[in-house]
Amino acid sequence: MAEVSARGPDLPPARPVRLRTDVSGLPRYVPGRAAPSDLVDKLSSNENPYPPLPSVVAAVRAELEHVNRYPDPASSELVAELSSALAVPREHLVPGTGSLGVTRDLLRAAAGDGDEVLFAWRSFEAYPLLVWGTGATPVRVPLRAERHDLEAMADAVTDRTRLILVCNPNNPTGTAVRRAELGRFLDRVPGHVLVVLDEAYREFVDDRDVPDGIALHRDRPNVAVLRTFSKAYGLARLRVGYAVAHPPVAAALRACAVPFGVSGLAQAAARASLNAGPELLERVRTLLSERARVTRALRAAALNIPDSQANFVWLRLGSHAPAFADACAAAGVMVRPFGDEGVRITIGTPEENDRLLRIVGDWRV
Repeated sequence: MAEVSARGPDLPPARPVRLRTDVSGLPRYVPGRAAPSDLVDKLSSNENPYPPLPSVVAAVRAELEHVNRYPDPASSELVAELSSALAVPREHLVPGTGSLGVTRDLLRAAAGDGDEVLFAWRSFEAYPLLVWGTGATPVRVPLRAERHDLEAMADAVTDRTRLILVCNPNNPTGTAVRRAELGRFLDRVPGHVLVVLDEAYREFVDDRDVPDGIALHRDRPNVAVLRTFSKAYGLARLRVGYAVAHPPVAAALRACAVPFGVSGLAQAAARASLNAGPELLERVRTLLSERARVTRALRAAALNIPDSQANFVWLRLGSHAPAFADACAAAGVMVRPFGDEGVRITIGTPEENDRLLRIVGDWRV
């Protein structure tokens, strides 16, 4: 008996599926290396090193009894509690699948073919990928001394600019823009251009001159703010964040969001985390104390570190970055190298940080 193709005897040969030709050249998002075992310290992904609080775990367990049902698509209870906590009208709040998911939806709402999206570089490496997905053109404005060059970013605005991303504090350098310079920048940006302040690390800011984006948003209709529960609140695996934006922007954002995107588990955990604010802030204070200790030790080892306002530090190591990351990995500590630019190190527990500092003490360029 003759073999019959799975496509049937009368169908023409299969042709390759047609995909976008520019996909193959798209830069890939590179996550922090996964720890192969519990014996490895993972300081590569800006995660909170501490497990969820018991009250948060209890809320997630209670929600497990309802996983056969779709979650509230509007995250109504979470929105109500955020509104109270932030003193922001409910119609200004839009939850989403982490600040990353909300960024994607904002870009879809604001930009498309022929448009431009501005952001600093280096900054959060997902930005170019998300902009590409909209068909818009990413415009990278180089950092200056590891910080946003807001003057250069304002100069780069054109008639095609639809959205500007300002990561504050900046990932991966940890640097933050100050109140006066951000105010001058916002004054220069045309009112029809949406400025998105990505404040994923806001809870780690202890410099009083770093502005609160939500306060800035109140008087500026073209300013939106992103926050997340992934970092300080330790809910990275549940993927929940939110935007604060004026009603026209918030409405467009809701229209572009994936229905039922924020799971019931994530909503329950986020609400419990808000209610556990004092306990979580105590953990943040511990991480800030460790950030200061690690920074002092690295500077004592003659390493170049800018002041960080996030839960990580940045080592400008240039071409030595891969070798340093390899030395850390060989000693059981995972850090995040960025090509031949530098290395980002998440602040971990005191014990994890001690092991990192021992590696630094033994490492030589």
